[in-house]
Amino acid sequence: MNTPPRDLLAKMFAAAVNAAQPEHCIPPFLPEPPRGRTVVIGAGKASAAMAQALERHWPGELTGLVVTRYGYAVPCERIEIVEAAHPVPDDAGLAAAGRLLDTVRGLTPDDLVICLISGGGSALLPLPGRGVSLEDKQAINRALLTSGATIAEMNCVRRHLSAIKGGRLAAACHPARVVNLLISDVPGDNPMDIASGPTVADPTTCADALEIVRRYGIELPDGARRLLESGAGETIKPGDQRLERVTTHLVATPQMALEAAAAVAAEAGLPALILGDSIEGEARDVGKVMAGIALQIKNRSQPVAPPCVLLSGGETTVTVRGQGRGGRNVEFLLSLAVALNGAPGIHAVAGDTDGVDGQEEIAGAFIAPDTLSRAWAAGIRPRDRLDDNDGHGFFEALGDALITGPTLTNVNDFRAILLT
Repeated sequence: MNTPPRDLLAKMFAAAVNAAQPEHCIPPFLPEPPRGRTVVIGAGKASAAMAQALERHWPGELTGLVVTRYGYAVPCERIEIVEAAHPVPDDAGLAAAGRLLDTVRGLTPDDLVICLISGGGSALLPLPGRGVSLEDKQAINRALLTSGATIAEMNCVRRHLSAIKGGRLAAACHPARVVNLLISDVPGDNPMDIASGPTVADPTTCADALEIVRRYGIELPDGARRLLESGAGETIKPGDQRLERVTTHLVATPQMALEAAAAVAAEAGLPALILGDSIEGEARDVGKVMAGIALQIKNRSQPVAPPCVLLSGGETTVTVRGQGRGGRNVEFLLSLAVALNGAPGIHAVAGDTDGVDGQEEIAGAFIAPDTLSRAWAAGIRPRDRLDDNDGHGFFEALGDALITGPTLTNVNDFRAILLT
């Protein structure tokens, strides 16, 4: 291996992101143009880039509206791009969600709706259900983000407090044909969890959402509690006739990103072990487990001998109890570094493929065998920073943050541990 470890890790991260770029993954899934109108709708961090790719390759007329995160817009000629806030929703997202519903009303069986959905759409489509305000949604979102709930649990609650998620947007398209093109950012690639499933059926219930709220001790405003307890927040269920003409394609997934990174490792002469594309749990716990695996390889050559690369994806969680800013990738890395305790020959990168770890404009970070020693030399106590959920502050102070800017895609978290 001639490439410096950090450079090789950065190259693998870039390959993972590139594999999920809309320009590569949208064209193979485009349907035939319809007899009637083609209307494009969408939401998510990658949705604007998806819309641009669609425009470049679509042979006929089309119109549409897509909402993406602030800073993630790209130029489109026929599809309007609107920006809104993520991860906590704002008025711009509220207005855009209402406009999306208006865009698909009054369509005919001859019309086609192409729906471009990617991660981040939950916050970008914050149209509340009856009796729930935007302020209520914002407070619930903040509570969910710091509760330790999984993404599937968070999205279950969001779907049942929404007037657009949980299949409601697809029902509004009826009787037009709907083709969903999804970029997955969720463990397991379940379409109902990607942006809380605005255009797919949802088998979960209001009772499920109430149980999740109870489990994590989340305070619900009165209107939100009434919506769930009355059952008025029920979503569109499997078998609903309004969804009979809906087709769904996963155009990019975390597994595809991991395979692209594995190819980079192979080019460098290194075997790559993909440990899983849907790993969940507390980020610090996953860091300890990965450290144990890495040390077994380093010390005992089991289950493989070094040099090698360990790859994984998924979405961990951070239960924020300290004064830090959270960030699941930096928390994972700080926990990994503490558990490795400076073991020689082990380097790692972890980052969110959308370029934003938690609520920070930072994708993630790098660690090396000297990470802890450099921190101590600078008067920084790694374990204290971990206890304070201050991974971002820790890696910024060392100059080891991974900053990409908006990547215009999102296939969840990427982790690579390099053993030399």
